[in-house]
Amino acid sequence: MRDSLQALCLCCILGLAFPLPLQKSRANDTGSQDSETYGGVEPLGAPNRCEDEEGFDAATLDENGVMNFFKGDFVWKGGVSSAEYLSASYPGIRGPIDAACRIHSRHKLDVHNKVFLFKDSSAWMYSGGMLQDGYPKPIHELFPGIPDKLDAAVECPAGECLSDSVLFFKGGDVYVYDLITGKVKQKRWTTIPKCTAALRWLERDYCFNKIMFHRFTPVRGEIRPTYALDARNYFIRCPGRGHGKEAKKNATIMSIMDRCSNRSFDAFISDDLDRVYALRGNWYLSLHTHLDGWHAWPLREAWKELNGIINAAFYWDHKMYFIQGSQVYIYKADQSYTLIEGYPKPLQEELGIQDDNLDAAFSCPGSSLLYFIKGNKLRSVDLLNPMGTQSLKQTIPHTHIDAATCTSLGVFLFDGPVYYKYQDPAQLATATELPEPHSISKDFMKCVE
Repeated sequence: MRDSLQALCLCCILGLAFPLPLQKSRANDTGSQDSETYGGVEPLGAPNRCEDEEGFDAATLDENGVMNFFKGDFVWKGGVSSAEYLSASYPGIRGPIDAACRIHSRHKLDVHNKVFLFKDSSAWMYSGGMLQDGYPKPIHELFPGIPDKLDAAVECPAGECLSDSVLFFKGGDVYVYDLITGKVKQKRWTTIPKCTAALRWLERDYCFNKIMFHRFTPVRGEIRPTYALDARNYFIRCPGRGHGKEAKKNATIMSIMDRCSNRSFDAFISDDLDRVYALRGNWYLSLHTHLDGWHAWPLREAWKELNGIINAAFYWDHKMYFIQGSQVYIYKADQSYTLIEGYPKPLQEELGIQDDNLDAAFSCPGSSLLYFIKGNKLRSVDLLNPMGTQSLKQTIPHTHIDAATCTSLGVFLFDGPVYYKYQDPAQLATATELPEPHSISKDFMKCVE
């Protein structure tokens, strides 16, 4: 099934550590109630980023998922730190640089999880803060067809671009370099202003023009929203600035958005592109991007027709199913999630399920059986013939379940702040006692308890 969720679950089961230590708040973590503010104390000669209207020369995430903002001979790491000298973090290069990007491509291991800095006609490649042997190299040697003196660069993984790629910006032109084939497509996006820096964070792409930025879609070059926003209200924590101030006054909303609050989740779901999501209220968290930080997003950001609490969700046959009350929404899982025409439809009409307000639903790898839970009863239906006979109700040792999912590692049931693991649906159906509970916050959300 989905490798990302399996990897997460493997860490849960075996207690294996992620590449980064467990921590409640990180430099890019905007989903927690913890709040730090940039103090404005900089080394001699460094500009004050909260007052500089010219913005940055370049921006990227590093190998550890920390945002790096470049200006002249300095670099800021994360949202609250003071500047560091560029040569201390990235030896062998002097500022100002033209562009920067981190590349993720498991099909190109020589550049996977490396940071590239671009200046004039050359490129520098770093791993673990160390300049790699043989660098700098000419841009045209590393990326044939890409011009010198770039304005910006940003990665574009498969699932958004057709395959793992890098977007290079120069003037009004965008060069899409395919990392697998080495081919280049040149485009002109008239809706996007000139990008002086670009950044990809938690599946979102941002074009900076001085201190202002737009979010854009890398496939069609559309911007959303159509107006520019000030980076100092979003990416940089400055005194007296910020966004979502009204929401922060609402303790309920903040606890829903805070992954470490121990509030229950409504659903867990993943797809074949290794995207893993946890749904809570009208919000969702991306688990597969945890190394780059955490942020709660409204459901409509990914599935624009969804609103409100989701009762159950599951993935099957390249589609995501969301059950809400007596209705089911089905989305095609592609570069973006698109609601299939004609939906939502009644749950009974689509899946033959007469029960409303299910507690959970899940399907397992390689199986067409859909299992659904309401109260302490488990039933199944064959998705290849959903109008056929449903299984008999089977009693499970849980009086209530909030969410469920199934991978090649087993069945996971989520109840409040804990989860339970079963070897397979058969073990769940025949269980008479609860297995040992485990912490969702610690194992799935990487929180310190």
